Amino acid sequence: MITIALSKGRIFDETVPLLKAAGIVASENPDESRKLIIATNRPAVRLIIVRASDVPTYVQYGGADLGVAGKDVLDEHGSEGLYQVLDLRIAQCRMMVATRQDFDYAQAVRQGARVRVATKYPLIAREHFASKGMHVDLIKLYGSMELAPLTGLADVIVDLVSTGATLKANHLVAVEEICKISSRLIVNQAALKVKRRHVQPLIEAFTQAVR
Repeated sequence: MITIALSKGRIFDETVPLLKAAGIVASENPDESRKLIIATNRPAVRLIIVRASDVPTYVQYGGADLGVAGKDVLDEHGSEGLYQVLDLRIAQCRMMVATRQDFDYAQAVRQGARVRVATKYPLIAREHFASKGMHVDLIKLYGSMELAPLTGLADVIVDLVSTGATLKANHLVAVEEICKISSRLIVNQAALKVKRRHVQPLIEAFTQAVR
């Protein structure tokens, strides 16, 4: 049995055509089902539906053989016990620094000011600001990131930005790009060895579909 870990929403939707190219069709749409294990048209392949942040953990510890996870999650989680074998070029967005329109971020950087940063990506944020020689106080949040600068909780936020519409609606502006983000195909290291006869053809099919 080959198990593929996916998360609901955009990543699942954009992975469906790649699965189809690999000859795999899910029996159900996870947005319309409460099932966490979904069968496919191939008896030896199943999908498991987990939180996006948990995909690397399931792959790392063998709960899944393969998975699809965003670069943001992988950078924050680390890559121990798994291989990032392919950039799928889906769910593309950017990791950005954003703040209120009236906050002079450029001056804060020049002056080496201590900045309060709200984010759900503390590792990524810490490394980014450290590379700029900036001192920051990190505030871990799990959602509604845009509220932090508006309420005075933080000076800036570090978060994913796709269209920028949410920032604009909340009178925030993106002031710096940290990195570009897309989703990657990840594989458990042991599975690639023990189940190579079944896993490698899937990797090759995904590669051809991306090309």
